[in-house]
Amino acid sequence: MLNIELARHNMIEQQVRPWDVLDSRVLNVLSAVPREDFVPAAQRNLAFADLCLPLGRGEVMMKPVIEGRMLQAVSPSPGESVLEIGTGSGFITACLAKLAAQVRSVEQHADFADAARARLAAAGVANAHVETADAVTAFDPAQTFDVIIVTGAVHALPQHWRDWLKAGGRLFALVGNSPAQRAMLYTRGSDGWSEQALFETDLPYLCHAEPPQRFVL
Repeated sequence: MLNIELARHNMIEQQVRPWDVLDSRVLNVLSAVPREDFVPAAQRNLAFADLCLPLGRGEVMMKPVIEGRMLQAVSPSPGESVLEIGTGSGFITACLAKLAAQVRSVEQHADFADAARARLAAAGVANAHVETADAVTAFDPAQTFDVIIVTGAVHALPQHWRDWLKAGGRLFALVGNSPAQRAMLYTRGSDGWSEQALFETDLPYLCHAEPPQRFVL
């Protein structure tokens, strides 16, 4: 029988913190949001493992260490707005909702969006809104955000995502070619953009964001 609280504690102390996630707000959120309620039922005993967990449709729930580094990189403040591209299980949505004022999350699969809404409601999350759309090719939020988080990989960052970020805003995305995608933090300053490569990883691409196919004769 899985000891949930011990497993959660060990996840933070043995996985997340040693990977240089030291922001107390992020660590507190990872402790407070019930990760076990956001994983597929068949994976519940692996909820705190150092693994990517399959969600179906070729998508995965990130390892806890990547989730921690991602949340720390953008560090949403209590007054800020967040756009999440790729709701997935809804776990990161719930974490963002505890850190920020408002979260708007976009998920291309209607069944994923429905399941995430139910999980968020069960967790008492009231300041996150999940909608179904393809954020790569067919979505216009009609607003700008302080923070944008992209939970799936992209071969290249779509230019229009930059337009959705306020001055002073931060955008986290996994960019490049598998198996060595780079976790990138883009910051929009008053006089341009800065980029910081944080670490390398390998995650499934968002639909319509895969590398172009190369045909060899």
